Amino acid sequence: GLLRQYFPKGTDLSRWPATDLEAVAIAINNRPRKILGWKTPAEIFEEQLRSLQQPGVATTG
Repeated sequence: GLLRQYFPKGTDLSRWPATDLEAVAIAINNRPRKILGWKTPAEIFEEQLRSLQQPGVATTG
């Protein structure tokens, strides 16, 4: 997947500093995806959070 663009297969991620791993996570989560209508995962997550915080809105699930 996308992680392999940053770390080769078999890479021991525990050997990388947390700051590097966080930077990769931010980059991946801010990359637009076709399957999300060219929105980023971060945008979709924020939209979901906002929808959960709206009072009086019923949800199904």
